[in-house]
Amino acid sequence: RPDSVIDPEHEEFRDALVRFGNMTGQDVESWQGYLAAHAKRRADFRAMGATATDHGFATPRTANLSTVECEALFAKIVGGTADAEDAELFRAQMLTEMAKMSQADGMVMQIHPGSCRNHNAALFHSHGRDKGADIPMRTDYVGALKPMLDVVGNDANLTIILFTLDETTYARELAPLAGHYPCLRLGPAWWFHDSPEGMRRFREMTTETAGFYNTVGFNDDTRAFLSIPARHDVARRIDCAFLARLVAEHRLADWEAAELAQELTVGLVRRAYRL
Repeated sequence: RPDSVIDPEHEEFRDALVRFGNMTGQDVESWQGYLAAHAKRRADFRAMGATATDHGFATPRTANLSTVECEALFAKIVGGTADAEDAELFRAQMLTEMAKMSQADGMVMQIHPGSCRNHNAALFHSHGRDKGADIPMRTDYVGALKPMLDVVGNDANLTIILFTLDETTYARELAPLAGHYPCLRLGPAWWFHDSPEGMRRFREMTTETAGFYNTVGFNDDTRAFLSIPARHDVARRIDCAFLARLVAEHRLADWEAAELAQELTVGLVRRAYRL
């Protein structure tokens, strides 16, 4: 997860950029050297068995700038003259750059947007970042992802997995996008919605348009390791209850539901993450 060397507003960005250059042997204060450093670290992680990258920004905004525009923007970033809009545009461009790198090296790309982090200022100042004061935000996907999808959206060999904390986008934006673009998949209900009712809402709001095979089953990035078996058990029970309802309503045959239960448990995840 390269956020600390992609987000100019991250408090560790400058120090992380120096370490990034030292680790890769690249000139990370030039645009081409900076991209080469990312490619080098991706190759290092792949050599250790990694199959996916992860990107967590407040918004999923993407951009498609020319090389000249990228070089000028990056000069402002490393030169310390960038403002908040420059920082957002840089993050947007880097999501597109990461997608292009995934095209080249085969890594799966995950995007986790939509959290207003460190909302409690007093808690942030007393205890630092990411101590629990994170609040879901309204998130745009249709407009935000279009610049990136104009570049990579029709590549069926690329996999980009989208997560959201904004449930209002399930049926209106995410399901139609995943149903249309070959590269897109929907990640499971996440974080605040990683719950029985949240998982049920996810299936009810996305299945009509995206189906099952444009989702990736249930995966888990929790650091609370003891919760993992319980969370997967909950996901299996909710998915099987949803399938059972479709069988009872004669919308699925029982054998189809049995196959889908297996796919939602393990098959889709293994294929999505190339395991």
